[in-house]
Amino acid sequence: MPTRTLSADGKEWRVFPSGYVTQNEHDEFGIMFIAGTGANREVRVTRYSPQGARSREQSLAELSDKDLMRLLGESQPSFTSPEAGYAK
Repeated sequence: MPTRTLSADGKEWRVFPSGYVTQNEHDEFGIMFIAGTGANREVRVTRYSPQGARSREQSLAELSDKDLMRLLGESQPSFTSPEAGYAK
C-alpha cells in the first residue's frame, strides 16, 4: 500500500488508503493520517470521492499536497471511526 508524507501543523503525517470497505466503496475511499509513534501517535480518518482514477492507490497518488491538507482539516479523530478500530 503506498504511503505519502505530509507536513502540517509542525507534524509529519503518513497518509495512506484506509482499506476499510463500506457500501459506498465504488464512490468514496477512506484515508488515514498518522503522526507520531507509540503513545504519542495521533490518527485521523476521512473519506473522499476521487475525480480521476478509481483505484485507491492511484487516486491517492494523484492528490496534490493542497488536497491532502484540505482532507486532513476535514478528518475526524480515530476514536470516532471504524477504520481506526471504533466499535459501537
